[in-house]
Amino acid sequence: MDEKKMRLGFRAAFLSLLLNIVLFALKFAASVVSGSVALMADAWHTLSDSLTSIVVIVGLKVSSQPPDERHEFGHGRAEVVASLVIGVLLSVVAFNFVVEGIRVLLGEKSASFGLFALVVVVVSVMVKEALALYCFFVAKTIDSKSIRADGWHHQSDALSSLVVLFGIVLSPFFWWMDGVLTIGISALIFYVTYGILVDAVDSLLGTAPDEEFEKKILAVVSNLFDEEVFPHHLHMHRYGDHIELTLHIKLPEKLSIGEGHGVASKIEDALRQKLDVEATIHVEPLSSVCQHEDESDCRIS
Repeated sequence: MDEKKMRLGFRAAFLSLLLNIVLFALKFAASVVSGSVALMADAWHTLSDSLTSIVVIVGLKVSSQPPDERHEFGHGRAEVVASLVIGVLLSVVAFNFVVEGIRVLLGEKSASFGLFALVVVVVSVMVKEALALYCFFVAKTIDSKSIRADGWHHQSDALSSLVVLFGIVLSPFFWWMDGVLTIGISALIFYVTYGILVDAVDSLLGTAPDEEFEKKILAVVSNLFDEEVFPHHLHMHRYGDHIELTLHIKLPEKLSIGEGHGVASKIEDALRQKLDVEATIHVEPLSSVCQHEDESDCRIS
């Protein structure tokens, strides 16, 4: 990740950290005044946002380190690890407040919301949604999984605050509203956590290039030569913004080793320049039987 993108990422993380601390203090005070467990859950959810912002900052710092002897492909997956930490923190927060919500319902306790709580929740919804949109913009700009996860965390907090807002309006009519809202907020957090963890685990395990990116790769290769080289067996490995790609091509047997190497190098250079991908190419003789069901027409002798 270049320096400009890194600065943008750090700016988003530090802004999130600062605003989350302020919102936590306001929500905590409002929950104490009103006696609302749901609002207290929302406050601690916001504080967990602060912790995840710290995780994002650390992840960005580590992922920006250049390759070394032990990590030849760089440290880009540190961001994925940061996303996993965010997901685990969210799941712990959600579970704890499910328990608290059940306790509120069993104890038949109701909350007494006032104007202060109402104003704090409205401000929280607006600020957190704005933060979420900003983080999504930054994540798309610099292709950062951890900032995208932080954005989802902000949006889940905005949704939970919105739920609390409805609860404030309805609480005079239903004593159980505070307990139900607490469990509902936990469900929202669990939902967001699931998406974050699935995305992070997929990145660690490795996934095939998506259809759109594979089309770009094949287009770059096909535009280099007049004759088809039948690129296949594409395997992609992501290390943050560093991408390693392996693929096979087919060349006529009459070409010398040097000529085949020249073709492969030309493809590797083009992929590096046009798609910022580091490719490793395996050359096969054109007369060999294609192993792909889609290559039945390339059995040339």
